Amino acid sequence: MDAATRAAVEAWADASIVDAAELDGGEVGSVHRVDLGDDRRVVAKTAEADLRIEARMLRHLAEHGLAVPAVHHAAEDLLVIAYVDGESRITPAVERDLADRLAALHANSAPTFGFPFDTLTGELDLPNPREADWSTFFGEHRLGYMADRAEKEGLLPANGAERVDALVDDLPALLDHDPEPSLIHGDVWRANLLTDGESVRTFLDPACYYADPEVELAYVDWTDTGGEAFFERYRARAGIPHGAASRRPVYRLLPLLVHLRHFGSEYLDPVRETLAELGY
Repeated sequence: MDAATRAAVEAWADASIVDAAELDGGEVGSVHRVDLGDDRRVVAKTAEADLRIEARMLRHLAEHGLAVPAVHHAAEDLLVIAYVDGESRITPAVERDLADRLAALHANSAPTFGFPFDTLTGELDLPNPREADWSTFFGEHRLGYMADRAEKEGLLPANGAERVDALVDDLPALLDHDPEPSLIHGDVWRANLLTDGESVRTFLDPACYYADPEVELAYVDWTDTGGEAFFERYRARAGIPHGAASRRPVYRLLPLLVHLRHFGSEYLDPVRETLAELGY
């Protein structure tokens, strides 16, 4: 932990730091477990993104029943949240508990897709204008937006962006689906879960908005966070609409474009392969 962060945490806490240990999960920014002189233990996060947005997302999810760390302090360059003990181990019991929690989260609905404010995935901005039509929202403000930014950043060649645009034009037919706007966490994979081997203790690093919940299910599948136990339980709790399997490659394209922007060219071939799988 650098001196500036240490000073900011101590100023917020009105207590000295007696120990600070870097935690896993700081792919974007830096995350530390902090032990204070008054026996409190918290987590301090710094990043180039505005961390007040993450705090607002955490509070929104908490208000809608998801287990997330309590927010103690939020500034543009410092987020202090409750420390939750756990590990990222996934077992069949954890998968079933994850399914229960996501089914409950997805039961929270809104009149339109989007979110009350623009959010983030890592340090990348996510525009969330309210939109009644799902294909329009997902096409313009997720796939189209990410492909456009990736092209401007020199990460996606022009012909790749054109292939995404062609797919976006065909989204109503590709999705063939009229979902209800449902609240999703937006970045559920094992590194963003703390578990005790039996249940999920807390969810970390949200990228939430109101979406087709199949976006979340496709991501859980793509990241191999949930398998047969997860999907059997989710199907029993909330149902999975007909045709969901055929929509997964479309929804997989979003995290591939996000990862292309986050991590670079290693994700270009998977983007191209997914487009080809879909006929583009």
